[in-house]
Amino acid sequence: MTPQKNSQLPKKPVKTLPPEEAYQLLFFSEMARRHVCVGKVSNRIGRLDDLVFKLTEPYPEAVGLYMEFGWGKPTQFVPWENVIKIDDDAILVAPPPEGLEQYPPFQDQPGWILVGEHLMGRTILDMDGRTVEVVDDVQMLQSKGRMLIVHVDISFNGFLRKWGLAKIFGLKDNLISWRYVQPLSLEDVGATDAVSLSLTRKQVKDLPSEDLADALEELSGDEQQAIFSVLDDEKAAETLVAAEPRTQRQLVADLRKEKAKTILAQMSVPQLADLFSVLPHDDVAKLTELLPPEETQRINAIISAYETSAVSLMSDDFLTAGKEMTAVQAIELIRKSATDPETISYLYVITPREKTLLGVVDLRELILAANETLLADIMAAPVVAAQNDDTRDTIEELFTKYHFRMLPVVDGRDRLMGIIRYNDLM
Repeated sequence: MTPQKNSQLPKKPVKTLPPEEAYQLLFFSEMARRHVCVGKVSNRIGRLDDLVFKLTEPYPEAVGLYMEFGWGKPTQFVPWENVIKIDDDAILVAPPPEGLEQYPPFQDQPGWILVGEHLMGRTILDMDGRTVEVVDDVQMLQSKGRMLIVHVDISFNGFLRKWGLAKIFGLKDNLISWRYVQPLSLEDVGATDAVSLSLTRKQVKDLPSEDLADALEELSGDEQQAIFSVLDDEKAAETLVAAEPRTQRQLVADLRKEKAKTILAQMSVPQLADLFSVLPHDDVAKLTELLPPEETQRINAIISAYETSAVSLMSDDFLTAGKEMTAVQAIELIRKSATDPETISYLYVITPREKTLLGVVDLRELILAANETLLADIMAAPVVAAQNDDTRDTIEELFTKYHFRMLPVVDGRDRLMGIIRYNDLM
């Protein structure tokens, strides 16, 4: 299902409707810091800091205005039934309850959210599951004494409205209906009053694991856990496998023992080895206790292979030359070397004495070069190389990233020690 990016609701109050049916659309960025006045504009009691809504279906409904005063002064909360009128420059409210000089302090209630604190700037997964957006504004509909949240705006207009610049730049709103934006339950997020935006539970489960993993990488810890907690074991395992190492560590760190055990049961031994290889030792020890002994042995064997150093994997079957050698001389060098053609992909350019790696020449470039072209003019530098103490998984990442057929191995002073071939490693 695709979000309704551009609402069909009118942007201005309809003047021709009878008063009891009139409505207006308001953005939070336009209302924030607006004066709150008792009865008339000249009788100011503060500025609006936030709007309080109750999570009701199908749309959250306003329950009051929140005002802060700083300097140790108590907050004030104006119930929504006391709001008389919202003007362009002020919000008119009824006097405080009889016997009180000001409205009582704000006291949070279950199921209540503050627009500015809990929605503005929050991350939201777009409906195609491939992008992560930020809520820049919240659009509300006021009608018949009620105010409802109807859209979130992910365009830059929220920032522009805050400073009164939206009309100057004339950018188009990018609205998503609240029907497609649901806050996960507080128990999913954890012991916090923060509400994070996401897709509905069903829509989260329907996302491809790779896309969901990409989205999780952009979220905070609480937001990650809130979304990860609604996945079934199979989907959670697939997403964990697809996530990058930092996100894997974050997700595993907060997993309950029972949930971790059922997720691990959905993963293959190679997948578990990949996961354990990037986790802290303490987390690996805890997860290992949840697995059968024979499975643990197989995982440890794979990880040991990952930890093999570059020195033990490298070969000395490679060719080198000086940077002053010409192309025709280099080709003659290769012919006389009697090296198996299938093992030659690159010619490495080094200094004569120290054997410091200066550059690398692809044999295809060498063949196409003019005879008198110097290797210094056609070599690629600096060279992507493995360090002699790099582990197997690090070398695999280099091959995966750069798609080379061979990788040189150097020591701490960039002296060429050997090469590792992709086919030999993989």
